[in-house]
Amino acid sequence: MSTTQNKELITAVFDRMTNGHPRALSEAMSDDCRWIFPGAWSWSGTWSPKTAVVQGLLRPLMSQFAGGYRMEADLILADADRVVVQARGYGTTHAGDPYHQTYCLLLTLADGRITEVVEHCDTALVERILQPLSPVF
Repeated sequence: MSTTQNKELITAVFDRMTNGHPRALSEAMSDDCRWIFPGAWSWSGTWSPKTAVVQGLLRPLMSQFAGGYRMEADLILADADRVVVQARGYGTTHAGDPYHQTYCLLLTLADGRITEVVEHCDTALVERILQPLSPVF
């Protein structure tokens, strides 16, 4: 796919997530997709393939929120098979803590599917508010 097509695909994914379809990102992933939290903090690691991403990362993460979680893109840039998304997320945990996150997602695409997500976020917020997860390497 072209740079323009990749950007349009990710723009559509984030439009769906903003409008109440939180699974849009996972639905756009390839079966061999991997999700990476770089660094040296409690969530650092890699989840792969897609089943591990969904079952080991996304479902446990989303289960921590009361009433769902909404993410919206502020900026989407694309270059060939790479798309960078600057985004914000909003939710409230079951404990009543507001979780207003900022993200920089580095996405790699192939054949119209997301094959890799590298997520950079406010790690101090994650450590303070959320329960830790166990990466699957």
